[in-house]
Order: sequence, then structure tokens, then C-alpha cells
Amino acid sequence: MWWYNIGIGAFTLGIRIAACWKPKARLWIEGRRGLLEKMAATITSDEPLVWVHAASLGEFEQGRPVIEAIRATHPGYKILLTFFSPSGYEVRKTYAGADYVFYLPSDSPRHVRRFLDIAKPSVAIIIKYEFWLNYLAELGRRGCPTYLISAIFRRDSVFFRPYGSAFRRALRVFSKIFVQNTASKELLANIGVTHVEVAGDTRFDRVAKIAEAARRLEIVDRFCGGRKVFVAGSTWAPDEELLMRLIRTCPEQQFIVAPHEMEQERIERLLAAAGERGIRYTDCERGASPEGKQLLVIDTIGILSSVYAYASMAYIGGGFGVGIHNILEAATFGLPLAFGPNYGKFREAVELVDLGAAKSISCYEELEAWFSQLIADESLREKLGAAAVRYVHENCGATEQIVHEIFG
Repeated sequence: MWWYNIGIGAFTLGIRIAACWKPKARLWIEGRRGLLEKMAATITSDEPLVWVHAASLGEFEQGRPVIEAIRATHPGYKILLTFFSPSGYEVRKTYAGADYVFYLPSDSPRHVRRFLDIAKPSVAIIIKYEFWLNYLAELGRRGCPTYLISAIFRRDSVFFRPYGSAFRRALRVFSKIFVQNTASKELLANIGVTHVEVAGDTRFDRVAKIAEAARRLEIVDRFCGGRKVFVAGSTWAPDEELLMRLIRTCPEQQFIVAPHEMEQERIERLLAAAGERGIRYTDCERGASPEGKQLLVIDTIGILSSVYAYASMAYIGGGFGVGIHNILEAATFGLPLAFGPNYGKFREAVELVDLGAAKSISCYEELEAWFSQLIADESLREKLGAAAVRYVHENCGATEQIVHEIFG
């Protein structure tokens, strides 16, 4: 493991250097300053504790149904939630569903031992991935029941490489691995890992609850004026280039766009596509009127899931980069979906495309054709939307299965 520990040290050094000019790296470093001392002063209860770890915000949302089910059915446990990434911790550091929320200390042997001495978890749950070898080894030495939930494995991952023996050994620490699909279970069986159960994806349970709890948003109500709109969520620059053309081409159609990164320059470019008929959400909060506008840009966090309730169709960003963002959050509202071409690693995207409820587009002409067809054919729009929401409901149930298996 010497090579791994050298790598952890080099990674931490790299983050420290990047912190000189990257805000996220700076948060990563500052959030861990004095972290173990803060934890020791805060985690003082002798009650049994469940440690849940999420890499970032997306993994947290995936594990949230499990956290809330544990809270509801096993209130005798305290819950410690940790994040690796600032984009998870900074958004959810006040999450009321956990008793303690912290950054995860770095995966050095000294930090790992100190962390586990403080937390003394009765159960450890890791969401989807984050295979920190020192943490897993120490959990195994201490005999702590450890579970991996909502995991998905692909043939090209490190576990199936000739050089992946240390990671293969780490999988044996888990008391059980809950995977999303049978393909993952079969891949693991090929390397002798058989303590695996197909439970599905807890995100389906999460998004079903999101639909039930969607809020009415007074600004969006006024913008829509009772009409359904085209909503584009978690967009990046390549997505926005296509959307701006569509906005200019369809001046009578209302659009809501929620960029993934709220950089001022990108927001200004989006607004320019609608001219005087574009407006920011935060300007409306300060008193500007959204009525009569063509484009509303969501430049605040935490409301996108409720915005989807106003849509007649949705576009999900990220598909022209490393991969699409959360499409289930929109599918649960019964919306036909579109996204860029890089979606093959996302099971739900592949399956929704196969059902016809989602469409992958690779250029503006394909986006415009998809949009025009659905605008012209309301019955088709409703049919595809019904297929999307039915898909979500048919895949619910992973949370109950996981919690029952872990806690009985």
C-alpha cells in the first residue's frame, strides 16, 4: 500500500497548490483544517452511530432516502454524514436528516484511525462509489459492518484491470454490496465477489418523493401564466449554444434554463438570446416582473426539482461533456426528455431512450426536430411523458430492501 499512500499525499499536495487559484480546492483545504478536533468536540454521544459517506451532492441525493428511512425506522441510531467534495458539503452542511455533517478527512492511515476512533460507527454505508483503501482496510480490521449501496460496475473500471488487485481485495471488506443491475452482479461474480444483491437504484425512491413534495414557486407561476414551458436543467456551454438558437428561433415559446455553473458571462449570453424578454430569477426576487417574458434563467440553487413541475418537456445538460446530469428528477414529473450524446454510462438514460420517453440529440437540427414534433402533437407528448413517470414508479423500492437487509 506504500504506492497508494504516496498517491494520497501527492493528491493532497496538488489540491493545496490548486487552492491558490481554484475556489473549490480552497474550500476542500479550508474545510479540513482542524476537522478532526471539531469532530472530537462534537461527536460525544454513546448511542450507536451510522456513518454514511457521499462523494458529492449527487451521491447524497442517491443515499438520502436511505438516511431518512434509517431515521424513521431506527431512531436509536445517530447519523454521521460525510462528504468528499465541497459541492456536496457546502450545500448540505445544515442537512437536518443527519446528526453530524462533516468533510471526510483524507485517506491517510493516521487520519483514518483518528476518524474512526472518534466516530466509532456501528454501521458504515458508502453510496455508489468512493473506494478509499485505508478507510476500507481499517473498517475491516475493526469488524465494522460496511455496505456499498446503489453501486454500478462497468467492465472498464479498475476492479477488472490486471493492476486492480488492491481494489478487488477492498471489495471483500463489504458485508454486502447492493448493485443497481444484474450486469454489475455478473461482473463481480467473474472476480469471485459474490456477496452482492441486486436492489436497484435508490434515486428512484428519492425522485418519487420529490414529485410529491414539489413546491409552487410564485415567480415561476407568474412567468408561466398558466402555460407549460420548456425547461432545460443543469446545462453547460455546449447545451446552451443549442438552446440559444432554439430560443431565438421560437420567440412565442417560453423557456426556463437552469445552468449547472452560474457564471455571470454565461448567464448574460443566455439572456441575450431573448433580448429584453429574458430575465433572471434573482431579479424577480428583487421586484422585477417575470410576466410577459420569454426566458427565465434560474440563477439560484435548490429549486430546479420544483421548476420541472411547470414543464411540458425537458432538456438535461451535460451530455456533450463527461455525461448527463440527473434525468430522473425530470422524468418523475412525466416529461419527455432530451439530452446530449454522451449518455451510455447511465442506465436510466439508456432505458428511457429504449422506451422512447427520451431522445439523444447530437446537433441543433435534431433538437429542433424533437421539439417541433412534441409542440405540434400534444397526445404524443402525453404518451411519452406517461412512459417516463411509469418507468420511475416501476423502479422504486430499493430503499426498503437495503434498510431491511442492513437493520432487519
